[in-house]
Amino acid sequence: MKSFVVIVISLLLTSSASKLIKTKVADGIVVSLPAALMPMPPDDIAQRYPSVRAPLGAYTNLDRDVDFSVNISATNWPDGNVEMAQGFFKSSLYNLYDRVDMMNEGIQVIRKKKFIFFEFESRISGNARKQGQQDPVLRYTYVQYLLQPKRTLVFTFTCTKNQQEEWQETAKEIMKSIKVN
Repeated sequence: MKSFVVIVISLLLTSSASKLIKTKVADGIVVSLPAALMPMPPDDIAQRYPSVRAPLGAYTNLDRDVDFSVNISATNWPDGNVEMAQGFFKSSLYNLYDRVDMMNEGIQVIRKKKFIFFEFESRISGNARKQGQQDPVLRYTYVQYLLQPKRTLVFTFTCTKNQQEEWQETAKEIMKSIKVN
C-alpha cells in the first residue's frame, strides 16, 4: 500500500503540466506555459502553420502532439461586436473539421478583457486512398479570441484526443493566465 501511495504522488508531481512558467510570447503578450512545452523550431512552424503570416509564438512538447500557439487572425472586428464575432468564429471552426463536438463556449473576462472561447473535440476523417493517411485525426482543442481595435488575437491549445484527460485542466489554466497589454 505504501508503494502505491508513493507511485501516485510521484505521478502527480511529474505530470506534464505540473508547473506553469511565465513566458513572453511577443511584445505585450505573456502567458504561463508548462515546462514541457518549448518553442517550435522555424522548420516545424513552416510545416505545421503554412500561411503567409507566421504565428506570433508556437510551442510544442517533445513528441509534437501537444501545442500552444498565438496568431493574429485575418479577420478584423473594428466595431468590437464580441457576440457577432463569436458566431462567426464558431461557424468557421465547424468548417475546419469533418466533425466538431462542442464541449463549452462563451465569453469570459480575463484581466478586464473579453475573450471569446471554444472548447471542443474534433475529427478529421482519414483518406482511404492515401498511404499513411487512412486513420482519422482526433483532437482536443481550447481556443480563445481577443478582439482589439486593429487585430484579433487567437490563442490555441491542442492535443491528441487520448491526452485530453491529462491536459484539459492545464489548457484552461494556460488560457486564464494570458496577459495582453
